[in-house]
Amino acid sequence: TRKFAPEFSQFLEEDNLTEAIKLAEGYKKSHVARVLGGALGEVRPLIQDGSVTVSDINSAERAVEREMLMTVVDMKRGLGVLATVGSTAPFVGLLGTTMGIVNSFTGMAASGSGGIAAISAGVAEALITTAFGLLVAIPAVWGYNFFQGKIDNLTAEMTYTSKEMIDYLIKGVSGEFGRSRFTREFNTASGAPIAQ
Repeated sequence: TRKFAPEFSQFLEEDNLTEAIKLAEGYKKSHVARVLGGALGEVRPLIQDGSVTVSDINSAERAVEREMLMTVVDMKRGLGVLATVGSTAPFVGLLGTTMGIVNSFTGMAASGSGGIAAISAGVAEALITTAFGLLVAIPAVWGYNFFQGKIDNLTAEMTYTSKEMIDYLIKGVSGEFGRSRFTREFNTASGAPIAQ
């Protein structure tokens, strides 16, 4: 994606739509390429024959948004499990701690003494479960935050590059490839004579 986005932007700046589409098709694993390639595929025939309208651009923008939504949902698959493990593992450790302390008091009551020997097994059990809960929770939270950060960065790249593509299409409607049809639509709607 980091390599794709600048190359794609360069092709758009050069008005080289064919190469931009080829580039998107070549980057099959890039989330940004999948999003933009689908939208460009929808409007490519219209751009080539000069018949892109404002509604076509709106349609392309909605296609980008739909593809982005599905891509983000796909990227977030499994993050819920990491979040759940990271947030509940300390409670599992706390439950073990509580049970260990209860066992300590039960051992103390059974032996009839209050010495360290009576409670040491229960305290050890409590500390082991607490440590286990933290050993599970800490990497899960780190992993969740790492992957969430990656998803946020990819979403920002997809958004930025897709806005760039939509801007390219808007410029085209008011510029060269869309001038004839867009001008006709505008002039017909406003009652002005059609300028060619």
